[in-house]
Amino acid sequence: MTECTWPSSDLMKVYHEKEWCRINKDDQYIFEMLSLEGAQAGLSWETVIQKRHAYQEAFKQFDIEKCAQLTDDELEEIRTEYNVIKHKGKIKSVRNNALLVQNIQQQYGSLANFLWSYVEGKPIINEWHNTTDIPAETELSIKLSKDLKKIGFNFVGPKIVYSFLQSIGIIDDHIITCPYHSYWTVYT
Repeated sequence: MTECTWPSSDLMKVYHEKEWCRINKDDQYIFEMLSLEGAQAGLSWETVIQKRHAYQEAFKQFDIEKCAQLTDDELEEIRTEYNVIKHKGKIKSVRNNALLVQNIQQQYGSLANFLWSYVEGKPIINEWHNTTDIPAETELSIKLSKDLKKIGFNFVGPKIVYSFLQSIGIIDDHIITCPYHSYWTVYT
């Protein structure tokens, strides 16, 4: 079987094989992916994934409560002292989005419940023949992007949201010849 062709490095191949399009309903992981996808805006995913450990260390493993409590001084320290993308808005968005996630958790029970309600709890398993067939955004990512922006989330444009939905398994975009195509839906 032929795997997806987009992973260009060993690090990206590991991400593709172990995480990408894998169903995950753990709020802390989902928040990490939301934060990392937001950090990617305008950059490559490989750039972000190379800095992932620094992000995890800086943002306390993406503990939502701890991220929501970060002070301006702590955010500035993260920007200057850690190997993260130095964009002030992207760094501040982690705290902003953590606060909003807490509100969603209170209202829906979990961030996962909120997000999976957009697909009635069932992943979208696409049947792409080539990586080039995969869209950058869809009606779903546009709608969710608008809804998240209304709530006050930052760095949640439709393309970022589409990548985010792939990262948590709501969308499975492995090409049909990839051994990981719909693998996670069957085995999770």
